[in-house]
Amino acid sequence: MLKAPRTLTFKCVKCAKAVQVRLQKVSACSHIQPYVGVCQCGEVKHHAIGQKDAVESYLAAPEGWTHHH
Repeated sequence: MLKAPRTLTFKCVKCAKAVQVRLQKVSACSHIQPYVGVCQCGEVKHHAIGQKDAVESYLAAPEGWTHHH
């Protein structure tokens, strides 16, 4: 299995500047790897890679999201 990158870079949807997101925590769970970052303009960017339903759940409500097995 490939290791998730520690950082990813995206274009901010608000100001179009580059915003870097960081892997939130590394765990033994391979279902999802959540990322978060804040643009210079203050816009929060959430991203995740992994199992489709877990990613959709995280992106729908990232602030209160928890992963359960």
